[in-house]
Amino acid sequence: MMPAARESLLDAAHTALARRPWSAVRMVDVAAAAGVSRQTLYNEFGSKEGLARALVRREADTYLAGVERALATPTDVRGRLAATAEWTARLARDNALVRALLTGCWCERLPALTLAAVPSSSAVPAQRRADGPLPAPGDFVAMVRDRAVSVLAASGAAPPDQAGLARCCELALRLALSCVAAPPPGEDGVAALVREALDRQLTD
Repeated sequence: MMPAARESLLDAAHTALARRPWSAVRMVDVAAAAGVSRQTLYNEFGSKEGLARALVRREADTYLAGVERALATPTDVRGRLAATAEWTARLARDNALVRALLTGCWCERLPALTLAAVPSSSAVPAQRRADGPLPAPGDFVAMVRDRAVSVLAASGAAPPDQAGLARCCELALRLALSCVAAPPPGEDGVAALVREALDRQLTD
C-alpha cells in the first residue's frame, strides 16, 4: 500500500474515534472514508486491533517529533524545556490517545490495548512495527528526558552536570503532565511554571 493511502486510513480512524467510542467504530466505515475497500484495510492492518495499534503508534511518533522541534528552539535550557513542556501539555489536552499514552489513563472511549508486543503473522513491515510494544508513561518520560539531555548537552547551552540536567528535563516533563488535568492560569501558564521551577533547580 502507498504511504499516502495508509495515512488516509489512519486519518479516517482518528476522525471516527473523535466522533464515537472505538467500540462503535466500524472497519467498513473507516475504509469508505479513506476511499479504499475493507479488504485493503484488513490487508494493511490485519485486524481492528492492528489498526488501533498503528494509530496509537502514529500519535506517539507525532508527539516525539514535536518534542524534537521544541528542543531545537534557539534559546537557553529553560526556554527549550519550557517549549517541550508546552507542547506536551497542549497535545495531551487536545489528543485523547496522546493523553492516554502519557498518563496511562485509558478511558472507555479509547481502544483497549495491551502495551506489550502482540504476535502477528502479517507480512506487512508496517504491521509488524505496530505489533511491537507500545510505550508506557514511564517509557515516554525516560525517552524525552534522555533525548533532552542529549540535545541540550550537545548544544553547549546546558551546565556540565549531566545528572542535574537529567533532573531538570524530567522535572519539566512531569510538570507538563501535571498541567494536563489542571492547566495553570494564563496563556503562558505551563511555560511560566516550568521556567520558575527550573530557576529554582538550576540555582540550588
